[in-house]
Amino acid sequence: MRKLLAAVAVLLAFASTAEARGRHHHHRHYAHSGRPAAWCGWFMRTQVGSDPGPQFNLARSWARYGTNAGGPSVGAIVVWRHHVGKIVGHENGQWIVQSGNDGHAVRTRPRSLAGAIAFRNAYASF
Repeated sequence: MRKLLAAVAVLLAFASTAEARGRHHHHRHYAHSGRPAAWCGWFMRTQVGSDPGPQFNLARSWARYGTNAGGPSVGAIVVWRHHVGKIVGHENGQWIVQSGNDGHAVRTRPRSLAGAIAFRNAYASF
């Protein structure tokens, strides 16, 4: 009887752990706020004056937002094919970019602008 109870306890513990992992996996992809797994575009939507909508969750969508900045400058939105951020500074020859989903966090750090597909001025300041 003890072996049966121990086996049932182990089985139940395994089942609840698997269920918890399944829920965690779901939350890793979509946070409670509806934030998508790839969330740099979603974060940028929170940084501009008026939310341009969920189509801008996709980083490359920002290549058509606002107006052409003509190149990198402080305050410009920098767009790569799979990432988007805001240039917030220029120090020691390096551009400082703030972006969401940079190592799974909002980070401000020097970034190479190599591969950027657009530099955009926002409609409103942010």
